[in-house]
Amino acid sequence: MVDTAHANRIGKFRGLTGPHWSLRPICGGQEWEADPEHVRPADSIERLRAQNARCNARSRGEVL
Repeated sequence: MVDTAHANRIGKFRGLTGPHWSLRPICGGQEWEADPEHVRPADSIERLRAQNARCNARSRGEVL
């Protein structure tokens, strides 16, 4: 998912927090809340970039 209200941050949907969605960065890190009206599905190039960033972080030992 892409949160357009927060500089197009890409994250995984983690659940609901009241009226907001909880998203977590693909490479791990702190979750953030997003308004559902500012979230859209990531397109194929955004998903590829996020997966590449995750692989790079894993190779550096930053992600389990």
